[in-house]
Amino acid sequence: MTCFYFYVWDSEFGPGFIKICSSFPYPIKVWVNGHEWAKRQATTAGIGFTELSNGFAACTDPAALQTICDRLGPTQIQAFITRWLNRLPTPLTDVDEVGGYWWEFSMRQVEVSYTLVFDAPRHARSFLEALIRDNLDLGRPDTIEVIFGRQIRNGPQRATPGVFKTKVVTRGVDVTVNAFYKHSRIKQYLKDGRALRIETVINSPTDLRIGRRLHNLNELQDTARAINHRLLDAERVGQGCVLASPAFERAARPTLEDGGRAPALRFGDPRVMALTGALAITVHTVTGFTNRSLRPLVAGLLGAPYSMSQASYDLRRLRLKGLIRRLPHSNTYILTPDGLRIAIFYTKIYQRVLVPLTAADHPPAPPPLRQALKTIDTAVTDYLTAARLHPAACLSAHQQLDSTVKTGATKDR
Repeated sequence: MTCFYFYVWDSEFGPGFIKICSSFPYPIKVWVNGHEWAKRQATTAGIGFTELSNGFAACTDPAALQTICDRLGPTQIQAFITRWLNRLPTPLTDVDEVGGYWWEFSMRQVEVSYTLVFDAPRHARSFLEALIRDNLDLGRPDTIEVIFGRQIRNGPQRATPGVFKTKVVTRGVDVTVNAFYKHSRIKQYLKDGRALRIETVINSPTDLRIGRRLHNLNELQDTARAINHRLLDAERVGQGCVLASPAFERAARPTLEDGGRAPALRFGDPRVMALTGALAITVHTVTGFTNRSLRPLVAGLLGAPYSMSQASYDLRRLRLKGLIRRLPHSNTYILTPDGLRIAIFYTKIYQRVLVPLTAADHPPAPPPLRQALKTIDTAVTDYLTAARLHPAACLSAHQQLDSTVKTGATKDR
């Protein structure tokens, strides 16, 4: 087939192209860039800005610029199409249009982005690489279920089509991470070395139960923006620290909640660590979890049997501490925001800090870390020696103090 490409420069949209096929039914493909449209609208409105390739690095009036971006919709795009189809040679004539034979446009591919510009660009790359390492499981079905807001079905019948995966693409020093849902995907990458770009690429609007016709663009944009923000929320929880949070203190210590005693969830306890690890596994599920669904996850991480009564006990203390919430009229639970932070924090600290550090004085720990720990050990030993606190003396003093405390307690009793 013969196709004609018309590369145009529009006063409203800037660069674009229109592809026309010369064979019946004469399909047409139109490409426009919303960022370029927004830049021209901002210039007309007198808003100063700094360009960021396909976006904005800074502007003098962010609220006004956001209003401009929100204004882009099917009306503006249809005006672009009509303007150029009236100027370009097309297989259909004015007579055909009057007779009802004309093109009606639908959405083939829509990209909706959210850009976070770093104040210190020199930190942007290291931050993005750390973020990617921490979120290589984005493509898991349970994660995609939350990010895209769609139910993922498993099983032989009515299973959700598509391959759920995370794909990391490296081009030179630039890294892009992609998570896929049906024909669509969400990707993250570093824009111009100074901005984190989150971008939802929708290749088939019906994946999200939205019609393909151009008049559905506003609904599709709202849905894609919500997807971008849900991804950011999920990653923000994973990157946050909760040591200073009241939720951490409430979880790590015994408390009285609603007149009932809530036992502590002590960090490092094998059963607690298995429990929080299981909660972290279920962190992205939309339907929640039950006593029954939680038990095999905890047992697998604990490496020991985990009974129904133990699960009931743990669910009770999680609920009393405000870490989970039971759904009305059911035995199904979901994590609260505090529970989400505690589950991820406990799991990350244990697996990524304590476990590596306890074995850091032996290979395959990095040599700089082994040397640093050796230096610390030597410095502490020298300090104790200078203070005339030898290990035996320290042990004897500790035993004596322990004996004194026990004796005092006996007398008080």
